[in-house]
Order: sequence, then C-alpha cells, then structure tokens
Amino acid sequence: MPAALDRNRIEKAYDRWAPVYDKVFGKVFERGRMAAIKATETHIGAHGGRILEVGVGTGISLVSYSRKNRLVGVDISAGMLRKARKRVIEHHLTNVEALAVMDAKHLAFPDSAFDAVVAQYVITAVPDPEATLDEFVRVLKPRGEIILVNPLRAEAGFRRTFEQGFSPLARRLGWSPEFPFARLMTWAHRRHVRLIERRPMPPLGHFSLIRFGKN
Repeated sequence: MPAALDRNRIEKAYDRWAPVYDKVFGKVFERGRMAAIKATETHIGAHGGRILEVGVGTGISLVSYSRKNRLVGVDISAGMLRKARKRVIEHHLTNVEALAVMDAKHLAFPDSAFDAVVAQYVITAVPDPEATLDEFVRVLKPRGEIILVNPLRAEAGFRRTFEQGFSPLARRLGWSPEFPFARLMTWAHRRHVRLIERRPMPPLGHFSLIRFGKN
C-alpha cells in the first residue's frame, strides 16, 4: 500500500523542490496554470476581486493575474514562499496583499473573505482533501468559485500506463497519484456545491481543470 500523505513529508518535499521548481515544472504546468487564471478572472469580471491562491508556491502565477485583482497566497513550504516574495518585489506586484505559510486545512481567514479560491496541484497533495475543500467553501463568498487543477486517475488505456510511470515522480512531489474524480463529486454532493466545469488539460489529459460554485 502507498504511504499516506502527511504534512511534514509534503512540506519537506516542496522545500527541496523550491530552488528548481520553476525550471523543472514551469512549462509542464503552464497550460493548467493559465487556464485556471483565465477561469478565475472570467468568473470575477473586469472590475476585479479578491482571490486566495492556496499552494501559491514560488508565486509563478501571481504575475499573470490582472492588477485589478487583490491576491493572497498561502503555502505549506517556507522555501517556496521565499521565492514568491522575491518575485513580488521584482515585478512590483502591489496587488499582492499577503503571502503566508499556512496549512490549507486550517486557513486563518474569516468566513466569506474571497471571491475565488484557486488551488493548482494541491488537492491531491494534502492529507485530508475533503476537510481542505471544506475550508475553501468556508472562506469563499456566496456565489464564489473554487478553481482546481489536479491530476486525476484514469481507469484504463494509455493514460493509465503513463500515470503508472509518472507515479514515482508524483510521490516525490507529495502527490497522491491514485485520486479519482468520483471522490470530488462525493464531497460536492455532501456539501451541496455545484460542479460548473471539468476540462482535461495537457499533458495527455492527465490534469483536469475543475470549477465548483458555492450556492
């Protein structure tokens, strides 16, 4: 049986990856990252809003948001956030309100604080995905959106073979490579959260853009 994910192991994994993360994974994750930003800004509209990015990492996404949006980023890895803070300074990102080390399962924000919660490659890398998603709903305003990008398990075919080969790297990233979409839908039904969109993303549809709306 695969080892269970735990906070300490995840934190150490991302601290190790921090110095080279953008070079190794920047291009690989770019399509999903840009799709998530576009979906978020389409939901919020031209006047902008307040966005929480959970798992902000090195802050690679921050420069791509409209400056009309107010951004807050949290991550479990202090090493990642050091790079994010440097990026904010280098690019004069005055719309970034805060960057903080924080456990996604215990967000230190009041209820209904954000217009959107963005979590890229996060839900499959936390010990308790359902409790983490519950926190996203809590800090989200009514009619707000949760925008996820996640690797989701294929049941068969070439993609399944690819995932099995990718699994060792996924575990070094702190991901759970056996995460089914049905698990997200079970959570959504329990919380009365509606699925707005599920869209496969490159490479090979291994990742999916998923949008949930808060009623």
